Amino acid sequence: MPTVRAYDASDAKAWDAAVERSRNGNFLHRRSYMDYHADRFVDCSLVIEQRGEIVGVFPANITDATVTSHAGLTYGGLITTHALRAESTLEVFQQMAERFRALQVNRVIYKAVPHVYHAYPAEEDLYALHRMGARLQRRDLSSAIALQETFHFTEGRRHAIDKARKAGIRISGTDDIDTFHALLVDVLRKHGVAPTHSLAELRLLQSRFPQQILVHEARIDDELLAGVLVYDFGRVAHTQYMAVSDEGRRLDALTLLLADLIGNTYATRQHFTLGISTTQEGRELNGGLVAQKEYFGARALVHDFYEWPL
Repeated sequence: MPTVRAYDASDAKAWDAAVERSRNGNFLHRRSYMDYHADRFVDCSLVIEQRGEIVGVFPANITDATVTSHAGLTYGGLITTHALRAESTLEVFQQMAERFRALQVNRVIYKAVPHVYHAYPAEEDLYALHRMGARLQRRDLSSAIALQETFHFTEGRRHAIDKARKAGIRISGTDDIDTFHALLVDVLRKHGVAPTHSLAELRLLQSRFPQQILVHEARIDDELLAGVLVYDFGRVAHTQYMAVSDEGRRLDALTLLLADLIGNTYATRQHFTLGISTTQEGRELNGGLVAQKEYFGARALVHDFYEWPL
């Protein structure tokens, strides 16, 4: 029978080890990633144990009477090892409900891990949510390319790639996160927004995960035309940030860069994901943005949020 208890800072090493051997977790769920912004959230994470071993973790924070899994992560929910099965997951949810009610929590916002990020089937949590009376609250539309299946770039993308190659654009990996971040800030400023991560935060995270957080760039001589910051999850490569200068846009530098990442650098992965194209909590679709991703062969992948009333 599994037991649920509050996470303690002394659990950090064992927590990360459980995520490492989990079916549906990745480095986003490790404390060494999550805790970079610990000062912004009141942590309410849980640890699930069975016979003295951590078999699951629940990244979470609490705001007033609401627990979110986790507000600082793209997706979270119950991260489980092979040891946690269907019936024991139902028991975990029962214990979670009791624990949160004792804290005067009246609802949980549950951000499920999309299935392409699973190393092994791990949707016992979705069944448990159904049994507990949760409802779908929000659905964002992301895009993914199944790299080991047949997919095609459109004729327009192939033409843009040829154009960029003829311009002499060079593709490479780099440790220069500063120059990329400066370009990203400049591009987003024109749209009245800023990157989620500051330069200092990205430097910190890259220092902790140097093999997983990588910058790829397209240049002519010393001029940065386009860049992509990739989160490499192993089975899945994800474009966390993309930026292109005005000159890079004219030369289709980002198209060439993405084509190289998809067709060469990450070609052996299972999926290449390109982020969400929705706003207003999934109610508005940016048609132009999603079409750009579809031109590379990507198709829809949803990020689901559930509201679980307690």
